[in-house]
Amino acid sequence: MGRVNVINVSERRRSLTFLERIYVTEVFRGLWLTAAHFFVNLGRHTLWLFGFKGGPYGAATYQYPEVRRPQAPRLRSLHRLAKRPDGTPRCVACMMCETACPAFCIQIVAEEVDDPNIEKRPKSFDIDVGRCVFCGFCVEACPEDAIRMDTGITEIGSLSRNGMILNKEMLLSLESAENRADKAVDMLQKQLVEFKA
Repeated sequence: MGRVNVINVSERRRSLTFLERIYVTEVFRGLWLTAAHFFVNLGRHTLWLFGFKGGPYGAATYQYPEVRRPQAPRLRSLHRLAKRPDGTPRCVACMMCETACPAFCIQIVAEEVDDPNIEKRPKSFDIDVGRCVFCGFCVEACPEDAIRMDTGITEIGSLSRNGMILNKEMLLSLESAENRADKAVDMLQKQLVEFKA
């Protein structure tokens, strides 16, 4: 059987000096360290402000409107509905996403279709983003891969509760972040505001 070394921590502890016991020098050492970080970051932010955009920007600050934080490829962002090649939604109104949603923010109304390959489709498909917890259960539950959370849009806001409800037309108009790499996120934000108005 293996041997276990036991170390008594109290034996290795050294006694504090007089200056360490009264904490005055330690307080000033802490203030010095904090001030050094503050002034280094202040200098870097000031350089960035005057146009020197190369190099570090400071502690962990992104200059938000101009520099956006990098997003992970698996980030769950705003929902979208995938389309078939003919432009119709892939959703077959099976209600799996609505059932799996823990926040009960998805409302689907189904209608029948004349197409023999598709039994039904959504007449209306509404997601209340104000109630959504972005868990991704709806994406995992969908057997048709019709609902996705890959738009890359994370800045979602409205002045009213009804403005946070995305309908079927809005969800179909959104594209994945890969397909709209040339478009700015601001353009999509404006598009959502136009739909809500």
